[in-house]
Amino acid sequence: MAKFHAPEIVFGPGSLVEAAHAARRLGGHRPMLVTDPGLVESGWVDELLGHLRDAALQPVVWSGLTPNPKDHEIAAGYETYAAAGCDVLVGLGGGSVIDAAKGVAVLASNGGHILDYEGVDLVTLPIPPLVVVPSTSGTGADVSQFCIVTDTQRHTKITIIGRVLVPDVTVIDPRLLTTMPEWLNAATGLDALTHGIEAFVSLAHNPLTDHHALRAIGLVEQNLVHTIDDPAHTGHRSLMAQASLEAGLAFTNAILGATHAMSHQVGGMLDLPHGVVNGVLLPHVIRFNALGDPTPFLAIAASLGLPEARGPAPEAGEAVADAVAVLARRVGVPAGLAQLGVTEADLPRLASLTLGDACMSTNPRTASVEQVMTMFRAAL
Repeated sequence: MAKFHAPEIVFGPGSLVEAAHAARRLGGHRPMLVTDPGLVESGWVDELLGHLRDAALQPVVWSGLTPNPKDHEIAAGYETYAAAGCDVLVGLGGGSVIDAAKGVAVLASNGGHILDYEGVDLVTLPIPPLVVVPSTSGTGADVSQFCIVTDTQRHTKITIIGRVLVPDVTVIDPRLLTTMPEWLNAATGLDALTHGIEAFVSLAHNPLTDHHALRAIGLVEQNLVHTIDDPAHTGHRSLMAQASLEAGLAFTNAILGATHAMSHQVGGMLDLPHGVVNGVLLPHVIRFNALGDPTPFLAIAASLGLPEARGPAPEAGEAVADAVAVLARRVGVPAGLAQLGVTEADLPRLASLTLGDACMSTNPRTASVEQVMTMFRAAL
């Protein structure tokens, strides 16, 4: 038996106005617009505020968060939500903004501290209506049942998973992607690639997720570099928006694997861009998983357009790892974790925390602490 969770999806240039219509349709009167200073500066917040007011809504803006949203920031956001008497959440931004909006929503209906909900299905009460508008092309947070929050005491990221966290409506307007910095475009694009690959090989994959995963992999390979070279090209931007959507639909239903489990620890320790860390780690995890069962990498190699798709399977696995590494370098990701600040002394702690991450449960090959340390060491 397979289940497939997805929000209502509105897709296309100029669709931003639909976020206001959705907020009103969901019963909102005073929406809290969760965003970040970069989106305010870019002008997208003003445009959406205009649409919300035109829909006879009274929006309250909260932008007091940083990349990789922190537990105390979620608490502050909830205080704003409660004090203003808000009744619906609208998240405009990348994965950090959308995760923050989800975190505020969890506290609004379930109370307590956001770290209380680490794990699977611990959010038991429905959250307030949630409309999201992604401004990046890769995190998949806009369609996912995941919420990632930085635990500032343990310096790690926690994963909250549950069907209740899937937004009600996601509005994907590719225009918003044109104001991303180049590094963020690269990072989120590699995140989408990681989602596609990890979802396809996940222990929880199924026929409903496989198509989306493979489609996402191909779209990233065909379009990410073009969006770096020609940022204003609307065609490539729209296809990367679709890649992000397809990858998100795949991983929220198939879950992920060791790359994300490892990346969460590095990102939490050093407050680094999640997609960049994924881009460094993914080739090493591919090689590890392919030693267990290389067969799924034949289909992935085909999606990447690699001749090794014809087999044998072990060669396909190696070719996929190499191709991912080449793409990561092409879009500016460092060759190793050491360039991001990770040291040999960090590896035991990182490896130990990795095994406790929820994403490890669906990695296709079981890993010991020593094996995780070996992958981290190879990625240095």
